Amino acid sequence: MDKLLIRGGRQLHGEVRISGAKNAALPELCAALLTAEAVTLQNVPRLQDVATMLTLVRNMGVGVERDDHGTVRLDASTLTSPEAPYELVKTMRASVLALGPLLARFGEATVSLPGGCAIGSRPVDQHIKGLTAMGAEILVEHGYMIARLPKGWKRLRGARIATDMVTVTGTENLLMAATLAEGETILENAAQEPEIPDLAEMLISMGAQIEGHGSSRIRIQGVDKLHGCTHQVVADRIEAGTFLCAVAAAGGDVLLRHGRADHLDAVIDKLREAGAQVQAVDGGIRVQAQGRLKAQSFRTTEYPGFPTDMQAQFMALNVIAEGTSTVTETIFENRFMHVNEMLRLGAKIQTDGKVAVIEGVDKLSGATVMATDLRASASLVIAGLVAEGETLVDRIYHLDRGYDQMEAKLRGIGAEIERVK
Repeated sequence: MDKLLIRGGRQLHGEVRISGAKNAALPELCAALLTAEAVTLQNVPRLQDVATMLTLVRNMGVGVERDDHGTVRLDASTLTSPEAPYELVKTMRASVLALGPLLARFGEATVSLPGGCAIGSRPVDQHIKGLTAMGAEILVEHGYMIARLPKGWKRLRGARIATDMVTVTGTENLLMAATLAEGETILENAAQEPEIPDLAEMLISMGAQIEGHGSSRIRIQGVDKLHGCTHQVVADRIEAGTFLCAVAAAGGDVLLRHGRADHLDAVIDKLREAGAQVQAVDGGIRVQAQGRLKAQSFRTTEYPGFPTDMQAQFMALNVIAEGTSTVTETIFENRFMHVNEMLRLGAKIQTDGKVAVIEGVDKLSGATVMATDLRASASLVIAGLVAEGETLVDRIYHLDRGYDQMEAKLRGIGAEIERVK
């Protein structure tokens, strides 16, 4: 099993290319199931979750071609089995995004209940509620969601759907399903994360009729069929945010090529308050930091608020910042699992339920730590960059699920980091 060996204490200088967003690429790979024509996606990141999704659609009979430059071509005209089995879904909960497209195009789908994360329950009941409102008959048994259209129906039917909570994958699943439904669908309380407008723009280029994407109310007029398209995946705001925190913690001057500052307002505001200089520049984001920054309290919430996917990384900055900060996690339970590992490095953190209180320390000391989930692993890498001596991060398969060659990118800007067996 691979590990990362980090020798801390080096500032970061240079340029990093931000990859395509995992959380945009995964639903967009599923959107290719909506048409019998070829779909080409560009800027697809090289991640374990993407490889799993491609294995999943291949297993259904979809033709997949992938090159070394981030381009994936999918042909779902050959799809023979509208089923996502447990063996594949168990490693990645985003596989549930196949449910809406399969049901919309083929009138049936069998999708395993998802797994893939240790950060808390993320129920699919809102997906089921929305598809049921569009007429689907969905039975949950033996760990599978078995969905089909009522007898005599050829298509789903448009509906007004108000989810009980803001759900990103729920919004994406229902958005994709609604593109081929009869009549109009209105999604109320829709998620507004940048990956959703990116998905909507791809669907529009396939012939879908969508308005309001990027707001809490999305209106979709169903069409008879969709056609192929070529679409470029939006830059990964969480990868960009992770590198922003890494430079803020370690110090230095780095340009994040292709980074989108307008997708990271809440994070950038906190970094500026901490004392880092962050600017939107032509072609990306520039971040500069020197010396010890000031600790910042924050509360995670839905976009455009502070993202839960950046909580652990910013906590790594707070750990060595000046002062005491409070971090409140409102989105997921079990998302403080990185705390115990940071304590091994010398951090001072106390948790009580959804709240963590961090007392900044002058320095961290390298140690062996264990990644528990995707973003926790990134936070431990950041902590290792500033810790004295060597830090060994174990179980980095979590990191490989969401970061495209992170250690190579960090090496390119001056970090002393290597992958070891």
